[in-house]
Amino acid sequence: MAAPGAAGGGRSGVPAAEWGGFEDNMQGGGSAVIDMENMDDTSGSSFEDMGEMHQRMKEEEEEADGEAGAGEEEDGEFLGMKGLRGQLGRQVADQMWQVGKRQASRAFSLYANIDILRPYFDVEPVQVRARLLESMIPVKMINFPQKIAGELYGPLMLVFTLVAILLHGMKTSDTIIREGTLMGTAIGTCFGYWLGVSSFMYFLAYLCNAQITMVQMLSLLGYGLFGHCITLLVTYNIHFHSLFYIFWLVVGGLSTLRMVAVLVSRTVGHTQRLILCGTLAALHMLFLLYLHFAYHKVVEGILDTLEGPNMPPFQRVARDIPVVSNAVLNTTAKAIALTL
Repeated sequence: MAAPGAAGGGRSGVPAAEWGGFEDNMQGGGSAVIDMENMDDTSGSSFEDMGEMHQRMKEEEEEADGEAGAGEEEDGEFLGMKGLRGQLGRQVADQMWQVGKRQASRAFSLYANIDILRPYFDVEPVQVRARLLESMIPVKMINFPQKIAGELYGPLMLVFTLVAILLHGMKTSDTIIREGTLMGTAIGTCFGYWLGVSSFMYFLAYLCNAQITMVQMLSLLGYGLFGHCITLLVTYNIHFHSLFYIFWLVVGGLSTLRMVAVLVSRTVGHTQRLILCGTLAALHMLFLLYLHFAYHKVVEGILDTLEGPNMPPFQRVARDIPVVSNAVLNTTAKAIALTL
């Protein structure tokens, strides 16, 4: 029994000796052993106070960060809305500028490009002469649409010819022309009739369902002025009213019948034909009467209204130079000689 106990005591003594050495080393060092009994009882409360202060400071910082974040979000939303509005305004302004620039360039190219007007003036003189003769010959066949020339060279030249004839009639008549040849009045009258009546008749033809375009109406009415030019050119040089009435009925009537026949062939319905052709014939024949009888009086009335009645024409009067005596000339010559 002693042997095992001794053996057990030997085995237990080895670790006892080992732990004893460890304790001796720890006590010898003195820095690794903490005496819990000698510690202050208030250490726990101080740690708790520090934790509460740290927690409070952390909450205050979080609240401050939250307020700053909210302020930044509000500022960002305000600046974002303002920036969005400014961007939309710039985009709208840019779009309006681009649209206006595109329309202006399109209009400029439309009026500046002469190729657009070339087909309306590309005609041979022989064709113009043939169409002038055809304008005095009424067509017989009205069952199918008659062909209308789609060019404006001949009508434009006839309008300018009518302007020149009106100016010639003003000069050969007893009308007093003051400060000019009244070219502006003649141009306004002729072009106003050609463009105005053509536009009105085109609108009326549209209402009456007539198959005609604006260019064709301008060409038809322009060539119809050939009879007016012949009538006025003859009657302005030969002053007989009976001769004028003969030319008015024959020459003017033939050109009017030509236009009426063309419109009848392009219009469906008796009522529509009567309205359209009656209006055109009345306007065309009355315009010739106006040019022969009332045009000069109307121009004189306009001149009297603008300048005053019985206003004498502008004249250049020479100034009287006083006669200088020989004595004055001699005295002046002697003074100049003494000075030199």
